Amino acid sequence: MVRRLAARNPGRFWDKLMPKLLFILSSVTILTTLGIVLTLVLETTRFFQEVSLAQFFLDTRWTPLLTPQHFGIWPLICGTLLVTGIAVLIAIPIGLGSAIYLSEYAPESVRRTVKPVLEILAGIPTIVYGYFALNFLTADVLKKIFPEISTFNALSAGIAVGIMITPMISSLSEDAMSAVPRRLREGAYALGSTRLEVVFRVVLPAALSGIISSFVLAFSRAIGETMIVTVAAGSTPKLTLNPLESIQTMTAYIVQVATGDISHGGIEYSSVFAVGTTLFLFTLAMNILAQYITRKFREEYD
Repeated sequence: MVRRLAARNPGRFWDKLMPKLLFILSSVTILTTLGIVLTLVLETTRFFQEVSLAQFFLDTRWTPLLTPQHFGIWPLICGTLLVTGIAVLIAIPIGLGSAIYLSEYAPESVRRTVKPVLEILAGIPTIVYGYFALNFLTADVLKKIFPEISTFNALSAGIAVGIMITPMISSLSEDAMSAVPRRLREGAYALGSTRLEVVFRVVLPAALSGIISSFVLAFSRAIGETMIVTVAAGSTPKLTLNPLESIQTMTAYIVQVATGDISHGGIEYSSVFAVGTTLFLFTLAMNILAQYITRKFREEYD
């Protein structure tokens, strides 16, 4: 029957089939997301049956693999935000500056060459960045500037993460600025504005939603980075803002436990999911914020 229908009217057959096929494919992604969330919720609930919320959020020590055990999440959050803050401070000026140059100053031939080269950085495996931070940034650069720096430290990890997220900021910001209509620039030039004034008073305000969204998404990407911080930042959960010391991030702790000999179903095993849920909430908040900013500050052009 299906073959006869397809033979008689093949166009109509595929028109009926494709929406169903695409719905099934879309459902796979939704079901996968629901499965991840359900796993996190169930395991995190099991963790909080043994550890109170007060201990999790008020204790300042994190030693679930040692005796006595402490389950205060703040050392991991502090380490994560320290590395992320260093990365953002490096990536935003370089990424935004690159985007302004490519969009407003670079000749087309230079733009076609430089932009793909910048985006190559996004394709480098993060484990390579990790060993670059450990063997070059720390050993050959930072130890000469800060002799007291630890072999594993937040500074080198933050610099490496900043280099990694720079192409994201550069590419997304450049796309946002390139989308600003040419007539706005020409109108500003007709009023006597210089190129610098056009960039900072016309182009950047018009592309603000896309630029801020790139910042927020890069921040979210830095929070979730795993291999760089695992290799270069260390595994010492410490409530400190000193970037020269060894710290541990949430993702690095998950890797540490996942590669160890932790029994399934124990409190140590469940702690991974509690940390994962915290990380999930951070990244979810960042993505919601990016969408809100995009909607609120989007410029509509006729």
